[in-house]
Amino acid sequence: MTWLDLPPDSLFGTSNLPYGVFSAGDRPQSGPRVGVRIGDAVLDLAQVLDDPVFGEPSLNAFMAQGRTRWNEVRARITESLTAARHRRVVQAALYPLSGARLHLPFTPGDYADFFGNEYHAANAGRIFRPGAEPLAPNWKYLPVGYHGRSGTIVVSGTPVTRPRGQRKVPQDSAPEFGPSRRLDFEAEVGFVLGTGSPLGTPVAVGEFADHVFGAFLLNDWSARDLQAWESTPLGPFLAKSFATSISPWIVPLDALEHARISPPPRDPEPLPYLADVDKWGLDLALEVRLNGHVVARPPFATMYWTPAQMLAHLTVNGASTRTGDLYASGTVSGPDRSQRGCLLELSWGGAEPVTLADGSVRTFLLDADEVTITATAPGASGARIGFGEVTGQILPPVAS
Repeated sequence: MTWLDLPPDSLFGTSNLPYGVFSAGDRPQSGPRVGVRIGDAVLDLAQVLDDPVFGEPSLNAFMAQGRTRWNEVRARITESLTAARHRRVVQAALYPLSGARLHLPFTPGDYADFFGNEYHAANAGRIFRPGAEPLAPNWKYLPVGYHGRSGTIVVSGTPVTRPRGQRKVPQDSAPEFGPSRRLDFEAEVGFVLGTGSPLGTPVAVGEFADHVFGAFLLNDWSARDLQAWESTPLGPFLAKSFATSISPWIVPLDALEHARISPPPRDPEPLPYLADVDKWGLDLALEVRLNGHVVARPPFATMYWTPAQMLAHLTVNGASTRTGDLYASGTVSGPDRSQRGCLLELSWGGAEPVTLADGSVRTFLLDADEVTITATAPGASGARIGFGEVTGQILPPVAS
């Protein structure tokens, strides 16, 4: 038990301890540095652990030290927050979140986005290819994905400018250029690599926890009209690359031990390199709010492909990885309409508008709309832990 005065239902107790990068308003000269969230405060690790690696404006240097070091630091933080003899030192290094600025928690390397949820993949197939088989022939044999743009990854709270590009509806003879009319969110979970792997050396499913530092929330903003026109014959390009928002807190894998579950049944059985070894399905409960109204509660437990299988597939061809590389799950959805993790599914491609609690309706996002994604997971002793949130508001397109 911690000596801190935390409410019993706090999502950020000592069983969580997510990492982030912050700067305190009363100490601007210190600059951004690594901290851990505890309750509604952030603990300055450089100050309490007296280690310069935590004075960096990114988690990368710490993440690169590997799992043994991660375990050691987590144990030291836990001791500092539970042993009364550390109280004076720790209290001097605690800063209220209300006065802190949160930054991008790590320097992104390469970015890949997967398509690992069967409900989302099947719904998208039915919307775009009515009357045809919803899933592509390869979908149940491998985690389908694409490489994204790491340079436009932004931290929660960063506004998102409506993208422009080419779009074409079937009845038009030629495409037109302009702002996206079908802008969407995608509720996803991301994973960041702490230690990389050399060129030519695949990462096995069972080595997932040796490489992945932790998990976070991700909004894969998508311009559906741009995507429909540009994705033949290749995959998403401008429809995705304009912005990807991530939450400021990275929940370490050790905090998710009580959230681990077996994934859904597989048919057919995965090929040997994708065989489940440690069962890295995760029982995460996501919630999506549009302008403050809850529009979806996607369950991550429905994910067909696990993050361990995604990493194994990402590297099976010998592709190298490095500290700060990240990959995302793809849209999280469930069997019920209320569990669909994007407006494409919620409005069924625009055919079934979504009515918000204030009476307004949406098929896709309007300028000034704000999307917030949160998530919780089972923690120790029946408690729950939190991921914080990833939020973004849509700004009008830049004038031509």
